[in-house]
Amino acid sequence: MQESNPHADNASAGGKTSQAPKPLTVKQREFLDSALRVNHAGELAATLIYAAQNPPIVRAYPHLRPLMQHMYDQEAGHFKTFNHLLAKHRVRPTIMYPAWKVAATALGWGTALMGREAAMACTEAVETEIGEHYNSQLKVLLQWVQELEARGENVDSEIKDLVSTIKRIRDEELEHLDHAVEHDAKDAKPYEILTNVIRAGCSGAIRISEKV
Repeated sequence: MQESNPHADNASAGGKTSQAPKPLTVKQREFLDSALRVNHAGELAATLIYAAQNPPIVRAYPHLRPLMQHMYDQEAGHFKTFNHLLAKHRVRPTIMYPAWKVAATALGWGTALMGREAAMACTEAVETEIGEHYNSQLKVLLQWVQELEARGENVDSEIKDLVSTIKRIRDEELEHLDHAVEHDAKDAKPYEILTNVIRAGCSGAIRISEKV
């Protein structure tokens, strides 16, 4: 994302000068740093949850191997994407990184040992929180785009790319949620307690990772 004012480029047609996108404000920069940091943490956790769940679930339910591998592969791709974006924009990871690694692995193993339904309920709970979180980020970013376009200003291509990336990842997370429900997440015992606790934990981790 642009952080300094480059010289305006001359448009090739009509001799008009194309206005360079304005640099981000301090508040916008802080929002994006926070967003990239928490997204990176969330995708780390999701990848580790699936990595921990896969062995016991696939061993007990071999027919779920393709689905579990598919969801893991997508999460690993999401994590790789945010790893790249953190490095590109020089955003530090959350200082809670080691704690989230332990917590995510424990959650994955614990719910897998409770059975297929609990593992799927875990996916449903996590992806519900993540989907809502990505939607809130998209709302802010799209508002920036609309305000710039309303003033006739150019939108930084990296902001547009980030919007597209988050939309794609959001949609894939919600696909995982749908898979979980289709595979009996709501039959987990005790469903309400399990999903509420997991959602509360995710929500708390998101708030902490946004700050530190």
